[in-house]
Amino acid sequence: MITVSNTNFDEVKLIVPSIFEDHRGLYVETYNIEDYFRNNIKLNFVRDDISTSAKDVLRGLHYDNKTWKLIHCMYGKIYFVVCDMRKDSKQYLAWQAFILTSNNRHQVLVPPGFANAHLVLSDQCIFHYKMSEYYDPENEKCVRWNDPKVNIYWPVSDPVLSEKDSKAKMLV
Repeated sequence: MITVSNTNFDEVKLIVPSIFEDHRGLYVETYNIEDYFRNNIKLNFVRDDISTSAKDVLRGLHYDNKTWKLIHCMYGKIYFVVCDMRKDSKQYLAWQAFILTSNNRHQVLVPPGFANAHLVLSDQCIFHYKMSEYYDPENEKCVRWNDPKVNIYWPVSDPVLSEKDSKAKMLV
């Protein structure tokens, strides 16, 4: 079973799965299509990706205009951000942050047109996401993590970035 909550954006959802814990450890069902359909999340995910990162690694802000993503932190702790990049939206450039951990097992459903990024707060993390579309590098867009127009609060001043993310352009 999952609990689906609204966020600052109508389209972005916070999803909390049930956690079953006993003396042996814990069990979490991370995805069950019937459970998501019952909660009006009727998406066809076509791929799953996993990335591992060390403390202070920041990946993003990445987006495209067609892919839904279902995000969660399998191991560790991350600071996860979504930002509305839809120019016709009343919330254009508004953002919201979430703390996702392997303990809380929270998930975030990110719609097309929303950039997302995560910063690793723990020594290591395993980040998992399901996607509704196949990766298309021609349609991927990047926004600089510290773009002053977006003005996202990050709990780090000098993150570890990929070459692609360090070269992302500022919004004009």
